[in-house]
Amino acid sequence: MEQRKVGVIGAGAMGSAIIRGLLRGGYRPEEILVAEPDEARRRAMTDLGIAIAPDNAELVRRAAGVVLAVKPQILPEVMAEIGPVFTKNKPLLSIAAGISTSQLESFLPQGIPVVRAMPNTPALVGEGVTALAGGAWAAKEHLDWARELLSPLGKTVLIREELMDAATGLSGSGPAYVFLFIEALIEAGVRAGLPRDIARNLVYPTVLGSVRMAIETGEHPAKLREQVTSPGGTTAAGLVQLEKGALRAVISEAVLAATQRSQELGKK
Repeated sequence: MEQRKVGVIGAGAMGSAIIRGLLRGGYRPEEILVAEPDEARRRAMTDLGIAIAPDNAELVRRAAGVVLAVKPQILPEVMAEIGPVFTKNKPLLSIAAGISTSQLESFLPQGIPVVRAMPNTPALVGEGVTALAGGAWAAKEHLDWARELLSPLGKTVLIREELMDAATGLSGSGPAYVFLFIEALIEAGVRAGLPRDIARNLVYPTVLGSVRMAIETGEHPAKLREQVTSPGGTTAAGLVQLEKGALRAVISEAVLAATQRSQELGKK
């Protein structure tokens, strides 16, 4: 077993994003091993010079650490296959939504370090954020290992395990809420008379610039909103309609619903 060898089970959208991030972060193709049942995804990995393991168990045997990038629905089947071949100090990093570290540990020999992660889709362009939580035997070195693997995908935030479902509802599902808002802004521009391409070219930099302004100024969003809102002006008129539509409450309910669904996935 090579010291830096990382095994990745699952080369779907997020799994392949992690693999490409490893390559950008300095890992050589020969330091990565992949297990993936889909033929097209396997070909994409071999095109990058990455070897394909014959099965999940053999991947675990040959890797120094394992990344589990499968859907929560098939996780018990995969864990039953790989659990018995894990050895001491070989860490497992899971990105399966809703599956707690204790659930993962129940499939493994005692003492195996487990780290749970919740990345989001902007990780595909290196602008994501990943929440991390360590299990019962995950020491600082294992959390550092997970952060190193995921850092090319964007920021990482270490949180307590009991907050992972809330992080899933907020940042894990959050990009979908933002994309829906962007879509609504574009459609509103079209309704107001703008050609669709012009509306899109106005909306994208508006959203991106607003986020950058919030980050770089460090100001509370409420203060930045007030700075845009002149008394009796156009922005004030628009905000009245958003408040009438209970935008804040709808967003809050969306995050809570996604959090609850994450909790439900963990109970199955």
